[in-house]
Amino acid sequence: MENRELEELKKELEETKRKNMELSGRITELEDEKEEIKDNLDRIKSSKAYKLSKPLRYVRSQVKRVTQYGSVSAVSDKVKSKNRLKKRYKELGTLSFPDKDQRALEESREYAGKIVISILVPLYNTPEDFLKEMIDSVVNQTYKFWELCLADGSDDAHSYVGDICKKYAENDSRVVYKKLEKNEGISGNTNACYKMATGDYIGLFDHDDVLHPSALYKYREAIDEGADYIYCDEATFVDGDINKMITVHFKPDFAIDNLRANNYICHFSVFKKELLNETELFRTEYDGSQDHDMILRLTHLAKKVVHVSGIYYYWRAHAGSVAQNINAKTYAIDAAKRAVSDHLKTNGIYNTSITSSRAFETIFRLKYVVTLEPLVSVIITDDTEDCVTALENFNSYSNVEIIKESDYADELAGKNIFAKKNALAKKAKGEVLFFLDGSVKACSPDIVREFLSIAQREDVGAVGGKIINSVGKIEHASVVIGIGKDRAAGLVHHGFDKKYIGYMGRLCYIQDCSAVTGDMLMLKKKDFEKAGCFDESFENAFSDISLCLNLRRLGLLNVFDPYGEGVSDKPQILLGGEDEAYNKDLANFREKYAKELEAGDPYYNANLTKDSLDYSVC
Repeated sequence: MENRELEELKKELEETKRKNMELSGRITELEDEKEEIKDNLDRIKSSKAYKLSKPLRYVRSQVKRVTQYGSVSAVSDKVKSKNRLKKRYKELGTLSFPDKDQRALEESREYAGKIVISILVPLYNTPEDFLKEMIDSVVNQTYKFWELCLADGSDDAHSYVGDICKKYAENDSRVVYKKLEKNEGISGNTNACYKMATGDYIGLFDHDDVLHPSALYKYREAIDEGADYIYCDEATFVDGDINKMITVHFKPDFAIDNLRANNYICHFSVFKKELLNETELFRTEYDGSQDHDMILRLTHLAKKVVHVSGIYYYWRAHAGSVAQNINAKTYAIDAAKRAVSDHLKTNGIYNTSITSSRAFETIFRLKYVVTLEPLVSVIITDDTEDCVTALENFNSYSNVEIIKESDYADELAGKNIFAKKNALAKKAKGEVLFFLDGSVKACSPDIVREFLSIAQREDVGAVGGKIINSVGKIEHASVVIGIGKDRAAGLVHHGFDKKYIGYMGRLCYIQDCSAVTGDMLMLKKKDFEKAGCFDESFENAFSDISLCLNLRRLGLLNVFDPYGEGVSDKPQILLGGEDEAYNKDLANFREKYAKELEAGDPYYNANLTKDSLDYSVC
């Protein structure tokens, strides 16, 4: 029995060896096939046919995202935009640095007075290459009146940080270094830098980032224009090469509602030292978002905040940095919420709900409360049963009167749309007017209260929202002046999917804008009258934009709220028209707002395209 079992085991062993031999042979064959396939693939890739097919394959991959952009032509435009963007990124990197002649011109400029900018850089275990690039970018500035204050909280294992800084300080007296007894965190270390500063202005600079050589030169120009708080546009780069940009952030001019919801100012903040006489620099309880807290406080105190348009700051993205991953520093989210909440309370705004938006953890949705309960007069032109029913179903605010055009049909006969709105507004008893086009057949929940919570502010003129069509595409999401075919006005983000977050998350937070459309617009009746109501000299277009620009002239803000949403299939005027009436309105608009058109839209960066509505880089 044992012999038979032994024989069977021998047979099984021989069979196993045989199979192993077969598998080994097959593996060798597969390796050979792999090499053959690789060789064939290399030949294919080097072939002319393959190269010609690459754009086609790219377009096919983009078609999968056609629902996001609205049409195949939009996808094609996006492909062109992406290619153009790659080229533009290269131009915004080292190619934008001053050449020999330009550097000599900037360095030789004479100024009325010596204004020193003290740049504060808190150090902590900074990688050697990051540290040298950062310091070199300051040393190489074309503006010579600066001071670099380096406070070092590095541990003993990173003593090279001090050695490097001391060498720079020996070669240039403008570099000031101090080794701290202990690491006090980003706020504490920055405050230590501030104690070292002797300049007239203070600049905040991260230990792993890079400045454009002309940054301080441009900032001095702003200072000579009276600026006491300055910031610029910025780019995020990877792999230690500023030319390898993954994002460029072209920012609006100062916009308080934007800043409350999103620290869009971020870098590179420079401000008059005197602003700190009334407040602190960084507060340790806001570590992680200490800059957002400080920017909110100092811009509130500043007399003139200036935005220097152009990429003058390069933000390094690497493992663990906020630029790379905000989740690496989740405490920053809570700190930012506290900073915004404290700022709002300082400005008399209480009980605001602050939650992270779908765009980014530190881009917030602010939901304000209605402090009083004024009567809101809802004025519906071209009213339909769908519109009235939708308003009633989607509104919980009770103190409302509804004024419909159809109830005054005989009286309004022969009037253009703007004259009708004015006539109906005169009949309104409410302190607040809510103009609604009859084509809006559905609204987001509690839309009256949503808009009223913003319109109630004394600094706010008009409030408008996002209108989408029945297939879920954006019809408009605020108005930018000076763009489009006629360089008059454009309805930005038109044609994108309603879930699109917008340029730098712009469709996910309440923000200031030049204008909103009259299809869904709320404002206080007293402001409506001060602004001259709807200008009836416009026949079909521009009167709602004219109203908003008049409100701006009164010093009031116009606010876009993406969380106030309406559904309408009414065609929108996008890039201009061809009919005589439109051309007459266009000429009228250009004449009346020539100054605003020449200056450009303060909420739309000059480096963004004027030809399309998608915030693409020009």
